[in-house]
Amino acid sequence: MQVKAAVTLGYQQPFVIKDVEVAPPGKDEILVKIVATGVCHTDAVMRDNPGVVPMPAILGHEGAGIVASVGEAVSGIRVGDHVVLSYAACHHCENCLSNHPSACEDFNTLNFGGRREDGTTPYRLGDQDLSLFFGQSSFSQYVVTRASNAVVVDPEVDLTLLGPLGCGIQTGSGTVLNRLKPVVGESLVVFGCGAVGLSAIMAAKLTGCSQIIAVDIHASRLALAGELGATHQINGKEQDAVAVIKQITGKGAHYAVGNDRRLRYRSAGRTRGETAGNGGDCGLYRRYHP
Repeated sequence: MQVKAAVTLGYQQPFVIKDVEVAPPGKDEILVKIVATGVCHTDAVMRDNPGVVPMPAILGHEGAGIVASVGEAVSGIRVGDHVVLSYAACHHCENCLSNHPSACEDFNTLNFGGRREDGTTPYRLGDQDLSLFFGQSSFSQYVVTRASNAVVVDPEVDLTLLGPLGCGIQTGSGTVLNRLKPVVGESLVVFGCGAVGLSAIMAAKLTGCSQIIAVDIHASRLALAGELGATHQINGKEQDAVAVIKQITGKGAHYAVGNDRRLRYRSAGRTRGETAGNGGDCGLYRRYHP
């Protein structure tokens, strides 16, 4: 079928609306009509940095839409279902089988390599293949993705709000709920209150953290962080964030979430700790009680 898509023809080039061909879904795939998609910083990084995703490509990885058709081997998803799409995983390596698909041994190949596992792509522009991105390429009106890439959601919920669940929201909340796992009464600081950071704040509130500290340089983001659960807000341009955090917590925060790969905010935590990463730009820092 022919649809319109925002195509990236080369590195550091603008998105261009083109008529592209979308192949029918394979036996374990679904065809999804995209209702809305988030635009993530990762999309810009892939577009602007040579050598990561083969070009030309259809980027986008926060898609939400309605299932238009399903492959013959698909079960649990039907035509008309509302779905949110997320990253690709092989679902047969050791990490996938132990319920850690974000650590799939083929994660980079499947999400950034531009092809399905069998080496094909469902998208073409004329006689040229277009790279598949994150197993979906949601900057297209219709996408083909594996059924295991999709999560069925309540049809009463507005799909235009759900796209970021597939990336930014699950990254921030998953960092807190699945990796750091704070308990009631502990403290957590979030550096950067974009989609990922705000999701971490909401998750921290759910866990019962007594002190949830938001650090950013934009007053509007800090105000929203307060609405979503942050007990304290610090403007990093106007205040010494580390000093204020220690003043609030006494010894430093039990946990910190940030987007700095060097984790330069270690001094905001307590003594004795460990570092971890989530596979992207979001760094984690965990401090234990001395």
